[in-house]
Order: sequence, then structure tokens, then C-alpha cells
Amino acid sequence: MPTAAKLVAAIAFGMVAFTAAHVFIPSLPEGTQTKGFREVSAVIGVLCGWLVMGGLVGRGYYGAMGSGVRTSATIFFFVLLGFSIREMLKRSMQQIYDGPMEAVVAIFDVMLFYGKMMVTPQMPLALVLGGFLAGWAAEWAGRRWP
Repeated sequence: MPTAAKLVAAIAFGMVAFTAAHVFIPSLPEGTQTKGFREVSAVIGVLCGWLVMGGLVGRGYYGAMGSGVRTSATIFFFVLLGFSIREMLKRSMQQIYDGPMEAVVAIFDVMLFYGKMMVTPQMPLALVLGGFLAGWAAEWAGRRWP
């Protein structure tokens, strides 16, 4: 059921994901294609905001801020998974892998590679602070427009 809290959560977490992706781009290796990275991350943020945070509204402001960090972690995981699958598919089109199982395992290798690159002070700060603020905004909207 659509609610104002779900809408605000979707918009806010879309902005958090877009900002986190923008912060992450400079730490990528030179020559990495970033076309659509921010936009796809924002779409994943909108979906997670609506589906994850939207259902967790109504537990108070402190609970909402914790749920916001949980939603940010969910966004982080799915963005990392989605782009790792994309990278694996690009590599598999170049016939780098010997079989399908090696390609599936490579997804997790790519996730680990990019996950290590994301461990910079700016990335967790963007996700945690953004999660706090977006969770708080969703809770405020849930109380303002029930």
C-alpha cells in the first residue's frame, strides 16, 4: 500500500545512493566505465527505500535512523552485486571463464575487489549519515501524513 513515508523513503534513499555512487567514482581504477553508475545506483536506492525502509517506519526516530542504516547497507549490497554481475557478464562475453561455475564464483571475487575499494572514509560516511537522515525523514513523513 503506497504511503507518504514510503514515497519519502524512496526519494531520500535514491538521493543517498546517487550521492554514495558519486563519492565512490573517484576511487575506481582509471579507465573504468562509469556510464549509468549513479543512475542505476539511484534506482536501486529508490527500490530499497520503498521496499525496505518503507515497511520499517513507525518505530520512533531512533529506530528509524537505525533502519535507515540497515537500508543503506542493503543498497550497498545490491549495488555491489548488480555491478559485479555486470562485470562478470562482460568478462564472460570475452570468454575468460572456462565454465559457468567459474563465472559464478567470479561474481564474488569482483564483489570483494570493489568492496575493498569502497573502504574509504567517505563511502561509509555517505551511507551511514545518509541512512540516518533518510530514515529520520521517512519517520517524519510517516508521522506527519499517516
